[in-house]
Amino acid sequence: MAPYMRLRQICLVAPQLAPVISDIVEIMGLAVCYRDGNVAKYGLENALLPVDTIMLEVVAPFKNGTTAGRFIEKTGGRGGYMAIFCCNDPDERGRNANALGVRTANVIDHAPYHGVQLHPRDCRAAFIEFNHTEGSDDILGPYPPAGPDWQKFVRKDVTQALTAVEMQSPDPQGLAQHWGKIIGVAADGSELKLPNTTFRFVKGASEIMSVLEFRVVDAAHVLHVARSKGLAVAGNEFLLGGVTFRVS
Repeated sequence: MAPYMRLRQICLVAPQLAPVISDIVEIMGLAVCYRDGNVAKYGLENALLPVDTIMLEVVAPFKNGTTAGRFIEKTGGRGGYMAIFCCNDPDERGRNANALGVRTANVIDHAPYHGVQLHPRDCRAAFIEFNHTEGSDDILGPYPPAGPDWQKFVRKDVTQALTAVEMQSPDPQGLAQHWGKIIGVAADGSELKLPNTTFRFVKGASEIMSVLEFRVVDAAHVLHVARSKGLAVAGNEFLLGGVTFRVS
């Protein structure tokens, strides 16, 4: 199988799913495709919404002592939680990361899905996960974490694509190179270009996944709905689910 690497999913974390999910649905014109009961064993509940072929997930802890809960406490609720990539060989990417000193935190084996999650402290800024679904090299093929028929929930009349993920760091080029080595994509200055999105690394006080950039049909309409929900809109941006949504 030819090697490939694509962004498959962005996971945000919130103290509660409401009203974050309903706000995303109403502001961005997206639809919930799945709520995964498997995350309950981690003390979490979740919802996934497809943005074209990239999943936007929000998780929320429903009990104390969860990794996600500790993440909220540590960051004050600011920053994206996970960047999840699909690739041809998650185990190979995991071994490569281990050789860089990045530990494996968790291996998920729910055939036909296989995922390798890396330790967020070693990744810096956010969790990284690599996964592969057997027999699903078509980006519109099965993806078990998003449910049995996620493709039916793709909506493009408001939001068309997740075009970029912005990461902050006091040393953005250093973080770009670090993530590039883990992901296996050479950094172009302070950017990592994947076939379906770009990771951009910018100067910031702490290391976080700070911004999600979306291509939308009518930015003024999206910003108007965000304002009507009581969100603080500045320019073409608003804060939701711990990250800045930037629309253009």
